[in-house]
Amino acid sequence: MTITFLGTGTSQGVPVIACDCEVCRSPDPHDKRLRSSILISVGEKNIVVDTGPDFRYQMLRAGVKHLEGVLFTHEHKDHIAGLDDVRAFNYKSGKDMEVYALPRVQDALKRDFYYAFTEFKYPGIPLINLHDITSDDFYVDDVRVTPIQVMHYKLPVLGFRIGDFTYITDAKTIDDTELEKIKGSKILVLNALQQTPHISHLTLNEALDIAARIGAERTYLTHLGHQMGKAEEVSRLLPPSVELAFDGLVVNV
Repeated sequence: MTITFLGTGTSQGVPVIACDCEVCRSPDPHDKRLRSSILISVGEKNIVVDTGPDFRYQMLRAGVKHLEGVLFTHEHKDHIAGLDDVRAFNYKSGKDMEVYALPRVQDALKRDFYYAFTEFKYPGIPLINLHDITSDDFYVDDVRVTPIQVMHYKLPVLGFRIGDFTYITDAKTIDDTELEKIKGSKILVLNALQQTPHISHLTLNEALDIAARIGAERTYLTHLGHQMGKAEEVSRLLPPSVELAFDGLVVNV
């Protein structure tokens, strides 16, 4: 299994225009982050977690030629806004895109992309086949996925475990039952927005505490806001088994 970090940033608290902070002005490519998304390649199967506003460019940049499924963590715009661009994969494969989400998230997709779910299918619209995610394991083709519920302040959000790999973003708290599902992972990806307190996202220290409890061989931090600081400087604060993820990073599991 190969993991490609398509994006490791966030819309949270980041000015879209004319930010003059040292992170946004940094020439270091590790400080240039698109919205958080990840590509999981298992054999010949490609699965993406979340399709944010940068989805089209992320697919082009990573050279993704086929896509077997999309998993959604939750319905916030920075995680779903690019779904329309699955139409390119529809065109190439001649198949609907298999999309897996909580019923609540499906309702949001149907509102935002209503034209893809109307009875009359206008030529060229994205073709989407929705699948319910419950608390049970499910399969994308023959790839087994374990959903993990975390809390994004008061909003339940999903993380996913596939084999020895677990991906969690937009978490603030994870209860002990769900933590047990993560333990034993060799590779853990965990969100860490910034170093100062935040109401709905893990801070750097909170993420490090959870990483220590899980004890994965490697932990990669994602969903990084520019308030976190420059990657080179933050990296000096991390224990040996933890590092900041960056766009384009490829990890073999």
